[in-house]
Amino acid sequence: MKYYLYILKTVDNTLYCGIARDVLARFEEHKKGVGAKYTRSHKPESLVYVDIYEDKSSASKEEYRIKKTLNREDKLKLIEKNKQRTKDILDLIKK
Repeated sequence: MKYYLYILKTVDNTLYCGIARDVLARFEEHKKGVGAKYTRSHKPESLVYVDIYEDKSSASKEEYRIKKTLNREDKLKLIEKNKQRTKDILDLIKK
């Protein structure tokens, strides 16, 4: 079963990283305040990065790597570098 790794930007310009099987539904949960504790106080604005993984383990490992080894500047570079891929994935899953 596929899992998505995502990074969302909040209204106060912070970044939040997570994984989900249905990234669009998870983003809606974050917007409604029933997602992660962090996004209850840092309201989500947009999905800025999405990637697909074949299983939960792979997605979790990449989430951990991003959270533990990338600083904000590196995360922004990752987001910029993968802007078209993120758009393509979001277009595909919205169909």
